[in-house]
Amino acid sequence: MTEGDLRSQKLKELEKWKKLGFNYPNRFKPNFNSHDLQELPIDQMTEQNQVSVAGRIILKRHFGKSIFFHLLDEFGKLQVYSNVQTLGEKYELFSDLDIGDLVGCVGFPFVTKTGEKSVYVKDFELLNKNIYPLPEKWHRLQDPESRARHRYLDLISNFETRDVYRKRAEVIKFIRHYLDSHGFLEVETPILTTIKAGANARPFVTHHNALSCDLFLRIALEIPLKKLVVGGLERVYEIGKTFRNEGIDRKHNPEFTMLEFYWAYRTFEDLMDFTEDMITNLAQTVFGKTEFEFEGRRFNLVKPFRRLSMEEAIYSVATIDRELNLRDLDNLHHLANKNGIELTNADDWGSCLLEIFEFLVEDKLVEPTFITHHPFSVSPLARRNDNDHLVTDRFELYICGLEIANAFSELNDPIDQLERFKAQALLKSKEGEEAQEIDWDFIQALEVGLPPTAGEGIGIDRLVMLLTGKNSIRDVVLFPQLRPEDVMK
Repeated sequence: MTEGDLRSQKLKELEKWKKLGFNYPNRFKPNFNSHDLQELPIDQMTEQNQVSVAGRIILKRHFGKSIFFHLLDEFGKLQVYSNVQTLGEKYELFSDLDIGDLVGCVGFPFVTKTGEKSVYVKDFELLNKNIYPLPEKWHRLQDPESRARHRYLDLISNFETRDVYRKRAEVIKFIRHYLDSHGFLEVETPILTTIKAGANARPFVTHHNALSCDLFLRIALEIPLKKLVVGGLERVYEIGKTFRNEGIDRKHNPEFTMLEFYWAYRTFEDLMDFTEDMITNLAQTVFGKTEFEFEGRRFNLVKPFRRLSMEEAIYSVATIDRELNLRDLDNLHHLANKNGIELTNADDWGSCLLEIFEFLVEDKLVEPTFITHHPFSVSPLARRNDNDHLVTDRFELYICGLEIANAFSELNDPIDQLERFKAQALLKSKEGEEAQEIDWDFIQALEVGLPPTAGEGIGIDRLVMLLTGKNSIRDVVLFPQLRPEDVMK
């Protein structure tokens, strides 16, 4: 029978139920669930202990004049049972309930002959009649595209999917608690902005009719948060959506969740200590372990994490001869040619070093590693290092080849910041990329005075990918962006 035939049959069944008075009731209130049933002591599983349960039918088994259903509720599945002697004339309706239907049952907990905790149904109510057939008669939905596109079916069919999103919620809850406990203030900054600033990325554009101007979905949280630090909110954070009108792949979604936090009178070294402590405690608290596996590679979140400068990482991880001076641009060109690396901006030392690092080193960083001292020219918002002005006080955290965090001691010199914005715009134009605009209000805020500050961004989606072992961002975002498909009319 085709899906269309099944749906037509189910519509006929719905009409039958409507003739019997079914009208989508909304007053059934369960007081018991699958978790409660499993935790209930045996001595309390008596007929005097009346309970009401509700859920979606995912399995149906007839045994003569009796019937078992498995119901799926918020916490998992539970078994319900009844028979013709108990339900009388309502038994036929009970047996007509079908896979996918939502039903409320009133009865008492008991243990079957096979030892399974169940609910003995003395009465029931149809709460919603399933029309669209569950996939493969509810068996696991396998196709990744279908799972992402129809997440409601995925959540019904795959218990593992539910676990992933529960863990995601626990990760965010832990991070929020950790920051709150360290005196940070959670804030909200605008999603719609008048300029595209804070990161080098292509924005989504819309038009505001009343103001008669274009607006952009934010590409980063950074600049407004630093304005708040200028205003005296010395420890602030936001967990929120950011948007970039760029490619979609297993590590990128146009809409993604970021944590950004800023801490006055701290340095990027302080944030390395803070970050590894937060992530280690997160792993132990939420997952009960520090050892994880991602794409067949194992890593351990026990602190301290390894710390390497970008140049040292090229030498030690990519095993480049230390006699090769990485500060010499000609040497970088030679190294790029030798390894088939096509340099985007061959005249800029910082761009060349970064691209060589990304090609030769990034994927080899399996254990948690802070890569520090990024080139000045590719770090427009970071403070120059006091001892080496070619690099900045910045780090990125890599685990299993994924960049998880980006942080730096903030640049708070307004004149230097303005010059860097201009230089960055020129560099991006040479590379054929779209540069971020200059936020003049941010320059003014820096002129008011930003205290010495360190700030960091952590990609929540990628962090959850790593900790749950999922190799695609689609598997940790409830509703990832997908190409539109024809919908049912």
